[in-house]
Amino acid sequence: MGTTSLVLQLMLCSLALVSDSASSSVSLGLQPIPMATENYVAASRLRRLAVEFFDYYQNITLADMALDMNRDQHALPSALDLECLADLALLTQDLESAEIWALRMIDSWGSLPSGILYGNLRDLGNYDECLNIDHVVTTSHSVQGKYCFAKVSLAPSLSSRLSIKTAVCFPASCSTALMDTMLRRLFEKLLNVEIDTDMQLVNENTCKTAQKEPYDGLTIFTIVVLSVLCALMVLSTLYDYFFVKDQKKLSPLVKAFSARANSRVLFRIIDTRSNPNIIDCLHGMRCLSFIWVVYGHDYVVAAMGPNLNFIQAFTWTQSAYSMLIQHALYSVDTFFFLSGLLLVVIALRTMERTKGKLNIPMMYLHRYLRLTPVLALAIIIYMKILPIVADGPLYGSVTFDNYTVCEETWYWSLLYVQNYVTDKMCLGHSWYLAVDMQLYIISPLLLIALYKWGRKGAAAIFVLMLLLASGLFVTMVIGKHSIFYQTNDAMQKIYFSTHTRASPYLIGILFGYFVHMNRGKSVKLNRIVVFLGWMGSLALLFTCIFALYGYHNNNESPPILNEAFYLTLTRIAWPLGLCWVVFACMHGYGGLANSFLSSPLWQPLSRLSYSAYIFHMFIESLNGGITRTNTFFSDYEVMLRFWGDFGFTLLLAFFMYILIEAPFGNLESLLLPTHRTKEKPVLVTQHKTGEAIEAPPAPVPTLMTKSPLPEVRSKEAAHTNN
Repeated sequence: MGTTSLVLQLMLCSLALVSDSASSSVSLGLQPIPMATENYVAASRLRRLAVEFFDYYQNITLADMALDMNRDQHALPSALDLECLADLALLTQDLESAEIWALRMIDSWGSLPSGILYGNLRDLGNYDECLNIDHVVTTSHSVQGKYCFAKVSLAPSLSSRLSIKTAVCFPASCSTALMDTMLRRLFEKLLNVEIDTDMQLVNENTCKTAQKEPYDGLTIFTIVVLSVLCALMVLSTLYDYFFVKDQKKLSPLVKAFSARANSRVLFRIIDTRSNPNIIDCLHGMRCLSFIWVVYGHDYVVAAMGPNLNFIQAFTWTQSAYSMLIQHALYSVDTFFFLSGLLLVVIALRTMERTKGKLNIPMMYLHRYLRLTPVLALAIIIYMKILPIVADGPLYGSVTFDNYTVCEETWYWSLLYVQNYVTDKMCLGHSWYLAVDMQLYIISPLLLIALYKWGRKGAAAIFVLMLLLASGLFVTMVIGKHSIFYQTNDAMQKIYFSTHTRASPYLIGILFGYFVHMNRGKSVKLNRIVVFLGWMGSLALLFTCIFALYGYHNNNESPPILNEAFYLTLTRIAWPLGLCWVVFACMHGYGGLANSFLSSPLWQPLSRLSYSAYIFHMFIESLNGGITRTNTFFSDYEVMLRFWGDFGFTLLLAFFMYILIEAPFGNLESLLLPTHRTKEKPVLVTQHKTGEAIEAPPAPVPTLMTKSPLPEVRSKEAAHTNN
């Protein structure tokens, strides 16, 4: 989601460092940067930065620490200045006598990184060594380490991103303003350059100390809520395991929180081969799309990491394999397609039983209560728990969102309008929930049109889809919005907005109507038709992914008109390609694809996908933030990262499922019960009892007669339990 532009921007910044050579200038399309070369040569002659610093400031005075070089030297220094000066004087003194704490402070500094011309722009030093310094001076004062990043720009006229970042360790009493002043003077002396006063060499946001802020009220509240939920889960599980012999006699309230009961539902494998009305392949499609999302986001984390060979990112963007990552956004279109498909499949059956009646307020209430508990708790977990567990030198810089903005915009996320009303979304990936919820809100109008007017209603929906697709095209062409290179407001206008993402959802609705009208019918196709169907489907899917292959080879982007045609048409072509896959699998023409996508092993992961989607960025941000050393960028290294992130995402998702998602889903079904009627199995993807698969990450429309989370009370399910 936005992977392409971020990877390219980061790649281009590091590439500019080598663009001073003639060959690089030609191949990359960039102009030579003589100043960058001069700065690099000067920097390459330096000793270790810590040695240069303490050699230059071996007799430090208040004049060296003056924020304004023209400041009256007789002005009274602040208490902070005096404390920092005393600690630095003590440090230089103890360095001469080789005191271990002083040696550790300079030992923890980073160096000017080797391999700058290969894209290595960061040296992380030793984070833990700096923070563990605690030299007791008096009973009331000790010198502690303060870890920060300092940056030096090699080509300030080109981009602020073209800078070397290296770790520095100062006494905690020194402010970032003082560090900035001293490092500025040092670099200007050593490199013989004048650094722009507007450039901040040391940013407070990059600094860490061992002293932690006391937990605020919201952090304590989050810990208490999680503790209470854990206690309820543990007590209910123990009671269920030790004191209940017959599951039928288990209290519904205890059953709602019992990890044993919820795990039984989660891991139940249902054999649906005996029922031809089941769309088993949607399980595999759903899970593969979710895996695609996680894998694509891991490339974003890798791109933002301290790579030793970031220059190779340019070569990577030229590879055919990179198209799978740069166009991973189609996994989201798969979600929308599934959501629209299952909405119609379930809803029209329900409307047939109720003679066209829909309890629309109850639909909305069920959907809101189904989604919101997990999302609400996720918001405060990202805000307050992630900073505690993801402590590291890169936390806050190797992440997807600034989760501190949740304090200002959290309520927009709980109202599911964050994709329109703010450009500071609390959880960036929650935009999908907002779009899906907004499409769900208008879905009753579409369902009523299909039920009352049939094909005429379907034709109207088709025209609506074309109009919305045309709106996307016009928005891109007139507004000059490019999603691949992220022009101003491009993400808000054409990526997060509901009206520009509706095409796959509406195609899913139309295909769901087709499936509903042809349910129970036997479809006989000859081999030529089946072959042409698969070739057409694969052609659509592969065209969506690889159509732009070759543009990056020439270091150019497609013209805005070409991009507008591409994005508009592929958002229609992708779900059309999926329509054949689902159709073929339903009617026995899926072959190996159906065997793979319909494997019952996908069922548990499919049930976990909502929690996994919400919390997968927690794991990726955590693992990125705690990185202590430089990394190497390659497809294999990212794959290694992926398996670790994906595995821990599933563990966290399982924990959140039995802690939040399943209990609140069970409570919702108890508080808002609906009447169940005996009927033929509904055409869904889960099993005979009518338990519907949920379109990831948002659940399927809750038009069904009972929430899918509680244990299903059918003969098949009862037999499974016993």
